[in-house]
Amino acid sequence: MKLNPKEIERYQRQMILPQIGEEGQLKLKAAKVLIVGAGGLGCPAIIYLSAAGVGTLGVIDSDKVEVSNLHRQVVHFTEDEGKQKVSSAKEKIKHLNPHVKVVTYPERLNAKNALEIFEQYDLIVDGTDNFPSRYLINDAAVMLKKPFVFGGIFRFEGQCSVFGLPDGPCYRCFFQEPPQAGDVPSCVEAGVVGVLPGIVGLLQANEVIKMICGIGEPLKGRLLIFDGLSTRFREIQIKKDKGCRMCGQDPKINKLVEEGSVCQTRIGKKMADVPEITVQELKKLLDKKPLDVCIIDVREQNEWDMAHINGAVLKPTSTLEENYQDIPKDRTVYFHCKGGGRSSSAIQFLKSKGYKNNLVNIKGGIKAWAKEIDPKMAQY
Repeated sequence: MKLNPKEIERYQRQMILPQIGEEGQLKLKAAKVLIVGAGGLGCPAIIYLSAAGVGTLGVIDSDKVEVSNLHRQVVHFTEDEGKQKVSSAKEKIKHLNPHVKVVTYPERLNAKNALEIFEQYDLIVDGTDNFPSRYLINDAAVMLKKPFVFGGIFRFEGQCSVFGLPDGPCYRCFFQEPPQAGDVPSCVEAGVVGVLPGIVGLLQANEVIKMICGIGEPLKGRLLIFDGLSTRFREIQIKKDKGCRMCGQDPKINKLVEEGSVCQTRIGKKMADVPEITVQELKKLLDKKPLDVCIIDVREQNEWDMAHINGAVLKPTSTLEENYQDIPKDRTVYFHCKGGGRSSSAIQFLKSKGYKNNLVNIKGGIKAWAKEIDPKMAQY
């Protein structure tokens, strides 16, 4: 394998670095990197790994581009709304660097396809935003003895590490079990400043380049934490756990299982007795007797300020424990959040406080209301 004159011209600024040179650039050209998720974390990694000359980039994502993605998912443009994210990413990579081979997987990573896809790549970049996918990535990477670069974001805080390297810990050594569904809010619920996934995604890309070229010190056994509000970095040491169920001396996990199915089973049993109403059904009730319909919105104030249903009462989940006593027990009360998860949890909390079957969850939350009932309402 050689570099052609066009490639040498393109990569000359990094090839003059003694740590990279022609040898390192050839390693990058020969490398195969899979990016799981073409979202906030995946986008900056996609841009800079393709610009750096990684020869083959795989991108897996089942989602389509939405306008609410665009403040942080910088591979996608306004005109890409409705496109498959992997198609949008491939288009941008080809415009940026035609020397890169792009393989797209417009599907969700799952226990059935993970090993087959991972086997074709040298290392994996975790660009996901949920725990089930993260544990699946870890377990598949450990089984195939491939490193994966972890990235995580929450509001103004980001995390980065490298798991699965020889003698290094895996993700389960530090985060042994995933939290139960609903225990940790997603970025959809908690929010995230747009530049944060960019910062973390670039840290991930930097780790990839170092490992491919065999230079520097990877984040093995170290969790790097970035605080965007104070602009400070700190590290947490992660030791390899000899008793780890995945990579320990006597591993207990020998096949891929999607942890999400376990969480869904737990949450499903808890939520089975929560009655629901569709937004269409709620609209009919409001049209008949608007003053008789009690609606509780459990989102946060900043979400309420962006959009809310007329006549609803705001009671954020963050303050519900101290602020629920005036919710009536003798009439039907309808609860909603953005998509339905937090409102279901709020109903479960109230049932633990003695409420019975007068609490109804609005299916799909305000997102469904904006799409089906009031298309002029701001969507976020």
